[in-house]
Amino acid sequence: MSWTIDRTRGEDLDLDQVLAVYRDSGLGERRPVEDRQRMAEMVRHANLVVVARDDDGELIGIARSVSDFSYVTYLSDIAVIRAHQCSGVGRALIDATRKEAPSAKIVLLSAPAARDYYPHIGFTAHDSAWVLNP
Repeated sequence: MSWTIDRTRGEDLDLDQVLAVYRDSGLGERRPVEDRQRMAEMVRHANLVVVARDDDGELIGIARSVSDFSYVTYLSDIAVIRAHQCSGVGRALIDATRKEAPSAKIVLLSAPAARDYYPHIGFTAHDSAWVLNP
């Protein structure tokens, strides 16, 4: 099965499809998928959104980022439905994100299950990340 990668605007996405990707990818366990308004705002306010669609046009993956397109791109979420995980879709989403802001470094916080994936594709660990929850 093949797929395509495209940049889009978050507000142009169907929220139900986005939520389905988050749930089926496993990322929904760590995101407020039951709070539709919050999820809609998360997608709408991201200024760099890249999606993967299968041959039928169904959403199978999303990379949601905030970027200044110069110094740093914070890759807030990368989600690929389970049926397409380990097929190159995630890496293609990251590559497309990087292509949109080629001079900016990409920073992300890994889901626990993906910690071993990122070094495999060229990311290096950073030991001074901090989180301040609301």
